[in-house]
Amino acid sequence: MYVINDSCIACGSCSEACPQEAIAMDDALGHYAIDGGKCIDCGTCEDTCPMGCIAQG
Repeated sequence: MYVINDSCIACGSCSEACPQEAIAMDDALGHYAIDGGKCIDCGTCEDTCPMGCIAQG
């Protein structure tokens, strides 16, 4: 599964690109987070993140 680290600037590009709609804003974290139950490890989010803060975890 992919994870989003604290460098996230909450731009939303990963959420818009995710084919599984597995990424949503997590208000507790203050940035986007990936739902491991929906993530299919396609890597689309990692490719679209302008900050490079998404990686396999």
